[in-house]
Amino acid sequence: MLKAVILIGGPQKGTRFRPLSFEVPKPLFPVAGVPMIQHHIEACAQVPGMQEILLIGFYQPDESLTRFLEAAQQEFNLPIRYLQEFAPLGTGGGLYHFRDQILAGSPEAFFVLNADVCSDFPLSAMLDAHRCQPHPFLLLGTTANRTQSLNYGCIVENPQTHEVLHYVEKPSTFVSDIINCGIYLFSPEALKPLRDVFQRNQQDGQLEDSPGLWPGAGTIRLEQDVFSALAGQGQIYVHLTDGIWSQIKSAGSALYASRLYLGRYQFTHPERLAKHTPGGPRIRGNVYIHPTAKVAPSAVVSGGSSPRRVRVAVRMDRGFRYLLNPRCQPLCFIRTCCGTLSSSFRPYLLWGLDSSPSKAHDMCSFPQLGPNVSIGEGVTVGEGVRLRECIVLHGATLQEHTCVLHSIVGWGSTVGRWARVEGTPNDPNPNDPRAHMDSESLFKDGKLLPAITILGCRVRIPAEVLILNSIVLPHKELSRSFTNQIIL
Repeated sequence: MLKAVILIGGPQKGTRFRPLSFEVPKPLFPVAGVPMIQHHIEACAQVPGMQEILLIGFYQPDESLTRFLEAAQQEFNLPIRYLQEFAPLGTGGGLYHFRDQILAGSPEAFFVLNADVCSDFPLSAMLDAHRCQPHPFLLLGTTANRTQSLNYGCIVENPQTHEVLHYVEKPSTFVSDIINCGIYLFSPEALKPLRDVFQRNQQDGQLEDSPGLWPGAGTIRLEQDVFSALAGQGQIYVHLTDGIWSQIKSAGSALYASRLYLGRYQFTHPERLAKHTPGGPRIRGNVYIHPTAKVAPSAVVSGGSSPRRVRVAVRMDRGFRYLLNPRCQPLCFIRTCCGTLSSSFRPYLLWGLDSSPSKAHDMCSFPQLGPNVSIGEGVTVGEGVRLRECIVLHGATLQEHTCVLHSIVGWGSTVGRWARVEGTPNDPNPNDPRAHMDSESLFKDGKLLPAITILGCRVRIPAEVLILNSIVLPHKELSRSFTNQIIL
């Protein structure tokens, strides 16, 4: 018998995820078309012998969380319960506080997964390693480059036995290129060290404060209080993986995680990827389209093939450049190569069309979606829309000939005709196989750093404007273009 615990945190966490976390708890934010923690639950449900999944956090059990739990129980035919902490208890405090619930039924072992990670979750491989060599703690580890390893928990292992000899959480200098993935397999004996930490915290609190139970005694940090203390004592081991893995700390990392999951759908959930059907979009690349979304008919859903340069006529109007059809009517809003316009019409190099100029009219009359596009429930996509590397959330409307790149469009938002919403990706170095997403900071030297563009809930973008590298808080109605700004 096995169990799984998913640590979902609470509203005081995930501040880097704002304004998206204003509307739904961060663990329920859609990544590749489904709530973030559904990927965790799907992986746990596939492990033979899994009997129960517990969610631990300090979110209030609102309607969205309750509805998700009910739907997940029906879909996976497993008991899935939410246990609410009385206060933020850290990564280990909730495990100790709800130890009786976890150990009910005498499970052989239980998985512990942080909610804010993206992974292929090699849980069965971890279980095989645990059964081959049982120990209280088994950590999932992966490799990172020397610079980025400082942002994670670093593991020094015995290469023969895979015992964790030394563990340091976010060291100031290089310790190891093996990092903690935030995915664990614990035996029931693993709760004893947590009890020792709780008792020690209680004694320390009594020395400093009045007698009685110290309120902070229940706060336990797995990484600092347990892993660092027990490393080298034969209790903690590491299982290395070379599969996909990334943290989801910010909106930019959610977009990257969406790309990883969409790519993995080809093997795990091909039914979730949009396919070409007669009378429907032509699909190229990994795109998720919710069944209730309304995408303009005869759409061209293009993938990630290398673009060709096509010389076309361009008209300058209100500071924007438009592709012209043979009648000199604008067809779509484009980005052109560097240069200045000396007249109203001038040949320009258009990036992103892999057809001849004679087919430019047809290409720009239909939506072009992909790669890495996730379109949510009830979304409306008009004619001539261009989407790439973006997440469009429930109920959003993209009017004719809009362009959305490297952005997240919030619930119920509207992007007007011929408008452009674009961000700057912060992807890992593609030339370094050990590179991961950097921890993003919004500001540097008092200036907003270029990043993906985020439109909060029910934002209205007018026609023919540019929103670049900006964050728009919910319920804003804009009237002009913005670049590198937070619109409050």
